[in-house]
Amino acid sequence: MGFAPETPELLSQRLFYRGRKFNFDVSRLRLPNGAEGDWECIRHPGGALAVPVTAEGKLVLLRQYRFAAQGRLLEFPAGTIEPNEDPAETIKREIEEETGYRARKWQKLGQFFLCPGYSDEIIYAFLAQDLELLETPPDQDADEDMETVLMTPEELEKAILAGEPVDAKSISSFFLARPFLF
Repeated sequence: MGFAPETPELLSQRLFYRGRKFNFDVSRLRLPNGAEGDWECIRHPGGALAVPVTAEGKLVLLRQYRFAAQGRLLEFPAGTIEPNEDPAETIKREIEEETGYRARKWQKLGQFFLCPGYSDEIIYAFLAQDLELLETPPDQDADEDMETVLMTPEELEKAILAGEPVDAKSISSFFLARPFLF
């Protein structure tokens, strides 16, 4: 029989912001040692991400403008999970909308917390293979500014190690997919 650690007691919770993609709240907790404090958290429905690989072994990425970073980041296609949506359905929709590719072969790579110090967001990562380019190019959402970029796994790894601006979810997912790429 395993040891079950004590969990903090929730004393109160206040919603400070309800947004389009996430909420922000502050929880007052009593820790098992009796100390009390406030913890802020971004509540996010989660996201799904694809590591798309062409028949030629190229990775399909996006160079996307991100307001918080004040610049363009290299990223794999991803999207926010809608209410009651399976992450696999989210990413199948997003890969088509963002890149113009459809994948016929999918494999779950894993899941991970994105920034557990202040957010409950979980990313569900998938490997997308057997890609076909759609006849009709995708329509970008009005709030998206991105371009599709094809890179070999070696090129992406060099970019990451050289400090090029690549987002954390893409770096993490690349390393989950790496055994299938080399």
